[in-house]
Amino acid sequence: AVATQQKAEAAVPTAQAKFDRYAGLLKQNVVSKQDYDDAAATLAQAQADVAAAKASVETAKISLNRTSITAPIAGRIDKSTLTPGALVTANQETVLTTIRSLDPINVDVTQSSTNLLNLRQAINEGRLKFSGTNVSVKLKLDNGTIYAQNGKMEFTGANVDQSTGTFALRAQFPNPDRLLLPGMYVRAIVEEGVAQNSFLVPQRGVTRDPKGQATAMVVNAQGKVEQRVLSVRNSVGNNWLVDSGVGDGDRVIVEGLQLARDGGDATAVEVTIDETTGEIKDREQNSASATAAGGNAAGAAKQPASGATGN
Repeated sequence: AVATQQKAEAAVPTAQAKFDRYAGLLKQNVVSKQDYDDAAATLAQAQADVAAAKASVETAKISLNRTSITAPIAGRIDKSTLTPGALVTANQETVLTTIRSLDPINVDVTQSSTNLLNLRQAINEGRLKFSGTNVSVKLKLDNGTIYAQNGKMEFTGANVDQSTGTFALRAQFPNPDRLLLPGMYVRAIVEEGVAQNSFLVPQRGVTRDPKGQATAMVVNAQGKVEQRVLSVRNSVGNNWLVDSGVGDGDRVIVEGLQLARDGGDATAVEVTIDETTGEIKDREQNSASATAAGGNAAGAAKQPASGATGN
């Protein structure tokens, strides 16, 4: 194609010179009008041959580029499904390979329509303060650890799946270390809003009475043990989000419940709960042990609490 273009371009100068010469001779009536027209046609034909040759070169370049497949996106490539020398054709059913974009990576979450209705109702009643459009998302990995990078909510679905009663959410996370991979199971913790005048109570300190109500043994400000009925909204990690039943200054007994009696005296020992496992990981060394009438450890409730859902 390139040689054909060069050949066509070589004919243009001769045709141009002949046309210019005949144009001057025509003014002197030395050549006939027919000879002049023939020279003009020859020049136009030569120029058209050059244009056609250039088009052929461009077509050949496009065909040549198609022999090398370039990825339209950046990412990590999977194994090839074909070996070198195998015949490939356009629009074939067998893909050559798959490229996955890993940084950033999208996490698709499903949420029940019931939780959506409860969330809207809590916001309308003022029990939950909406956190705005900049919704933060955390990930709990399959091994129980929390992913170090926080994500952001990209969009929420506009319809509910009739077969499952759920709607879709999508969050985007930075993934510089390629820790998150497509198909991996994770649990998303979405910050829906701030539940004002609410507390996070460790799940290990909450039991159920014969009526099925959530209860907790609490050491009040006077050092007395009280059994409280809790109004539990939902779980947040290893804690319960509680609207009522505990207040400022109360300490929830999380260990030694078999020794605690309603109305008894107790000296609470402050402990630290591991947010990942829900187990006690640290105790105050200088605190006295609880008396026989009370629990020997208490965890402080926290306020305010951030409402969250996991999927």
